[in-house]
Amino acid sequence: MYNRRIIEGELERKLNASGAVLIRGPKSCGKTETAKQFAKSVLEVDRDSQVPVIMATNPNLLLAGDTPRLIDEWQEQPTIWNYIRHEVDDRKQKGQFILTGSANPTDNVRLHSGAGRFTIIEMNTMTWREMGFSDGSFSMADLLQGNKMDAFHEAVSLEFIIERLIIGGFPALLGADIAEAVDINNAYIDLLAEVDMSRVSDIKRDPMKVRALLRSLSRNTATLVDNSTLAKDIKENEKNEISRPTIIDYLDALSRLMILYEQPAFNPHIRSSASLRKSPKRHLCDTSLCVAALGLDKDALLKDIKYAGFLFETLATHELNVYAKANDATVFHYHDSYDLEVDAVVQKRNSDYAAFEIKLGVGFIDEAVANLNKFAKNIDTAKMDLPKSLNIITGTGMSYRRPDGINVISLAALGK
Repeated sequence: MYNRRIIEGELERKLNASGAVLIRGPKSCGKTETAKQFAKSVLEVDRDSQVPVIMATNPNLLLAGDTPRLIDEWQEQPTIWNYIRHEVDDRKQKGQFILTGSANPTDNVRLHSGAGRFTIIEMNTMTWREMGFSDGSFSMADLLQGNKMDAFHEAVSLEFIIERLIIGGFPALLGADIAEAVDINNAYIDLLAEVDMSRVSDIKRDPMKVRALLRSLSRNTATLVDNSTLAKDIKENEKNEISRPTIIDYLDALSRLMILYEQPAFNPHIRSSASLRKSPKRHLCDTSLCVAALGLDKDALLKDIKYAGFLFETLATHELNVYAKANDATVFHYHDSYDLEVDAVVQKRNSDYAAFEIKLGVGFIDEAVANLNKFAKNIDTAKMDLPKSLNIITGTGMSYRRPDGINVISLAALGK
């Protein structure tokens, strides 16, 4: 059974606007199944044994078929991009091709720009809204407009949140129990370390070092961790040494596979003399991969609520990313030299923005309120507007609007 995905509206819109649409996202996040809902014909580049032969003789044959034509895992034959580009030029029609891929090609593959012909969609694993765990009563669209919302939502249990952190959002695990999910997610990490990291750019990479880096990234999820800190962490916790050039290479491969997400820093005009941190926060694409990389289980997370809180921030950032993209917005974070932090800032292209603190439990609500108010008071309103809304995303708390206008939003009430 297919579950509708939030990117469908964007996909339909971009098919009407461009000759070809590229859907990018981590392996098994649902790109192909979503594309098939719109495609009239399909070419599976990684499965059809005739593709390499035809690419060497008459590549245009591969592009013949009812449109939109889905070219699945196109990066297995990256030069097909250029043939599609020319075909779009020749046909002069919209919505001709949908390309899906779970890896970006290496820099040494010469691809001409698809500007004016291709549009791009970034796809993530499933959100709580898509899986039916959120009613979407607090919509990102309203939060970015500053609309007043008085929806009420009951609290979600800590055990349910922990279970969802472990199971994650890969479509194949809809309805799976924890034991089944752990087996599948462990296998995902194994294949990533032993196959995908070397395959992505035809460079042999050490699976032991890949696993060590994944564990370090998982331990430091949702934090400002630089490459030197990762190297030190690996040496201390893994009893292994990875050089900084190797770390940079491996991080690049993880980015190509869209396993690693870097949340950029927000750079507002502020009143204070504080300098702004420019480093991104790093997250794996799904919390389930952090759990699998570290070999954790439900009991371990219940005993380490502090770490579960970091995982919850990664989960909430994942949700914000999907809802932000549905509103043509980007998710940033804020951190200045006075150590004032705001976990997420969602900003649209027109510069409208909303600020979010993310807290697993209700015990940190007051701290979150103080941070948001300090952030808002520090905005130089002579140079930019105040945020349209101030918000706290909570795990175990209820959803409501505070008397001071700050929204407290259960993750089970957040939507696009």
